[in-house]
Amino acid sequence: MKTFIAFDTGHKERGKLTENYTQLKELLEANDFACHEYFETSITQESLEGYDILVFACPDFAKISNNEMVEIENWVKQDGGGLLLLSHAGGDKGRSSNLSEMSEIFGITFENDQVLDKQQNIGLENLPIITNFTPPHPITTGLSKICYRAGCSLSVIGAAIPVAISNESSDPFSSPLICVSEPEKGRVCCSGSYEMFRDKIGGGLQYETHTDLALNIFSWLVSEYRADMKTLGEYEAPETQDSEFGTSEMDLGSTLREKALGEVPAIKLKTEIRISDKSDLMKLLHEYLAQINHMKNTIEKLIELASVSEDDIVELHKEKEEETVEIESKEEEVSEDMAQPMFSDEDFESLKKEKKPATSTEEKKKTKDKSGLEEELTEEIEEEIEEEEEDIDIENRREELEAEVGSLEKKLKSVLNLLEFIEKNYISGKMDEDTYNKQKKKLNKEIQKIRKRIGKITSALEKD
Repeated sequence: MKTFIAFDTGHKERGKLTENYTQLKELLEANDFACHEYFETSITQESLEGYDILVFACPDFAKISNNEMVEIENWVKQDGGGLLLLSHAGGDKGRSSNLSEMSEIFGITFENDQVLDKQQNIGLENLPIITNFTPPHPITTGLSKICYRAGCSLSVIGAAIPVAISNESSDPFSSPLICVSEPEKGRVCCSGSYEMFRDKIGGGLQYETHTDLALNIFSWLVSEYRADMKTLGEYEAPETQDSEFGTSEMDLGSTLREKALGEVPAIKLKTEIRISDKSDLMKLLHEYLAQINHMKNTIEKLIELASVSEDDIVELHKEKEEETVEIESKEEEVSEDMAQPMFSDEDFESLKKEKKPATSTEEKKKTKDKSGLEEELTEEIEEEIEEEEEDIDIENRREELEAEVGSLEKKLKSVLNLLEFIEKNYISGKMDEDTYNKQKKKLNKEIQKIRKRIGKITSALEKD
């Protein structure tokens, strides 16, 4: 019996079935999964009914609405749906998304950081090799290691559990990287690296263990309840979405240009829209307006094309293709920049030859003292910058600030738990004293920073 997977395309996801997830699609479909591009103006429990798994492969400068979150939560908990959330280095802040708001419902958050490891990697520190898979879980069965390419760390704030954790040599160290949750009848998996499953890229799907990891994740996401209901015929297979509106970025221009001189099939639009509040309605209307303006511009270009000769159309089409290739090339360079070394191999070898070791204990001591002084100066500058922050605007940001306090309190709890964890490791002899002191200092500084921010916001809220 096939398992149907919906890869969302309505939130500008960076992971695309037809572009950089083609090998993942081939792998899954060769193992009795059916992969569909999924687009809904507003995601509903009803529209997800035929799907077993929903994937958000790193939304990019797009946000999931509150109404959609409620519908997805109901689908997971009531229909036994499997939800896979994938992020990227920088988390929500780096991508201007709100994936954490979705994952928090199930006890998981994406941190706004990047996991680095200078000791254990496949050539670059942002391509860390991870080997810590505890506790044992079906997702990590048979895996000895993975490459956590360009990913952020996660935090557990509820009943969720981490199944892959960063190394002690990583930054941040001993932090959750892949987390799972089983809310009621459904299942949820979160990972801070969507790039682990990308095509033809170092640390992507071609990495030695990542095909097994992908199959493990998608197999586990089908809950026992969902499998039983499908056996009983409770859920019918979903219909494929043929509409031009089913593209990831609503870019109708290229489709219309291709079909301008041929027959264009009728477009089926769903008219049922569920609105939970005024803000959702306004957001939806603005999205519609943007789409209409986009179509208007496209139609105007088509009219202009139709008014010239056939030769001119062909020539203009070629120019457009060249322009598209150039743009796509630049976009690919930007997306890959975090994984490209700053120097070539030849430059690196040259630097190694020119580098001379310290010739005496005194020189080593000077270097160490200088490094320590620079670090202290950096910390002082950062503290001064924090002190110079503008006053908090209570009048217009009360709800936002109250939510921030709640989030900071959850983060504080996680950091305190982490501090307790490294203390246990140190006492048991699993961590040396230098590493312990370094990590303890770092965590205590983070605790002070969080408490200071909470105090500042709380004080401002009480005064208002």
